[in-house]
Amino acid sequence: MGSAQDTLQRQGFVHLAEVLPGAGALAEVALAVGAVGGSRCLLDQPWCAELARELRRHVMLAPLLPPDAVAVQCTYFEKSSDRNWLVAVHQDLSIPVATRIEAPGWGGWSTKEGSLFAQPPRAVLESLVALRVHLDHCGPEDGALRFVPGSHRLGVMDASQAVQMRDRFGGQLCTAEVGDVIVMKPLTLHASSKSRGVSRRRVLHFLFGPAGLPDGAEWARRV
Repeated sequence: MGSAQDTLQRQGFVHLAEVLPGAGALAEVALAVGAVGGSRCLLDQPWCAELARELRRHVMLAPLLPPDAVAVQCTYFEKSSDRNWLVAVHQDLSIPVATRIEAPGWGGWSTKEGSLFAQPPRAVLESLVALRVHLDHCGPEDGALRFVPGSHRLGVMDASQAVQMRDRFGGQLCTAEVGDVIVMKPLTLHASSKSRGVSRRRVLHFLFGPAGLPDGAEWARRV
């Protein structure tokens, strides 16, 4: 597991195969509770909260998470013939919080699906780890993520800087099979193309962070 830890720290992402062999069935569970692509509030569902606990204690994943890690969000992504989109190169900069605070380094306040989000200080962003559980095969034509290796160490970038870094360092395509998990640092630049439109690419994207936040901020929910 040391190798996976080293890769995550160096590249900002690591691909782990066959972590959850039965992950395909999770897609049907998500659909049964009415999840649609882009839903951010799945952690409120008991099955999803239990899966977050399973991921946190999984022998392959636990060493890659913060020592006091809690799950703070789960988003359901789906690309298919009905839902297909391109995602430009970017970093994930927003986190779900309970209330608005006034403190240096906090900004970008917004409300999504009734939840409050903020862009926290860089130190908070650097402490986060996301686990992308793949529920379908995801090949080069299915909207797989493309990462800019090492970009998580360059701080927060605006859109023009992100494009410059991608053009300078290139990108690495990260395909996956059912049950694979892609572990990533949210500050790692990443993008995805549209899928070919005849397949389904479904992902459960869990965000883990430290149990406590600075400046009196609190997570909107934590598992």
